Amino acid sequence: MSRKRRNLEGMINTKFQILVEIAANQPNVRQADIADKLNITPQAVSEYFKQLLKEGMVLSEGPLNYRVTQRGVEEIIKGAQEIKSYLRFVLEDVVSDVRVFTAIAAQDLIENQKVNLWMENGLLYAGDKDSKATGTTIHAAKKGQDVGVESLKGIIELKKGTVKIFRIPRIEEGGSRNVDYDKLKKVVKRSNFTCAIGVEALISLKNINKRPKAFFGAKEAVIEASHHGISPIVVGADDEIPELLKKLEDEGITFDIIDLSMH
Repeated sequence: MSRKRRNLEGMINTKFQILVEIAANQPNVRQADIADKLNITPQAVSEYFKQLLKEGMVLSEGPLNYRVTQRGVEEIIKGAQEIKSYLRFVLEDVVSDVRVFTAIAAQDLIENQKVNLWMENGLLYAGDKDSKATGTTIHAAKKGQDVGVESLKGIIELKKGTVKIFRIPRIEEGGSRNVDYDKLKKVVKRSNFTCAIGVEALISLKNINKRPKAFFGAKEAVIEASHHGISPIVVGADDEIPELLKKLEDEGITFDIIDLSMH
């Protein structure tokens, strides 16, 4: 898109939305359902269908049976790429120019000092360490203090963490009474971010004198930490894990599962 300041609404037009809806619901596509979802009249949807059929982007295989053609798929990809490019422009060029980021001073800093920015243990730091992102301080700060940084340029390198999930038996299968504590101690000894999901998991950690970083809201804490480059350890009751796995998959976060049951 070459940084053109195009209108996002112009890119996500009704025709494009209908094409996406057809692709998402093919082959059984009801025009009335699309009209309800997009809050437009069925007559308008019918006209757009005629256009898409005429342009070869959609193929009709009978009543209520539609498929997006290869040309239609290419149009969706093209539109999605334009939207992605526009959003990148907003985030990198617009927002970064006006937003003040909060970092931790890695050294004593003065006002209007150009600094490098990097992530460490899930937190943003500012100082002279080599990095691909720079900014300018808006005030002075001592080492370890919070400091405002504006005019961010470049990319702050950050890889998502990998979640390691250690399965605890549910109460019907023994709960904390059926845990391999030798293995559990080795696991949490190396972890700086351990969460407990389920009472069985909480008691298992208590039995080895380990206080979890999070219990209430632990699933959300795990996801947030992973997005900040931390690799959390999750000790979770067997029946609580499926919901966490779905959340991780939805967020594109990788994970490993290890069973801590005594055999």
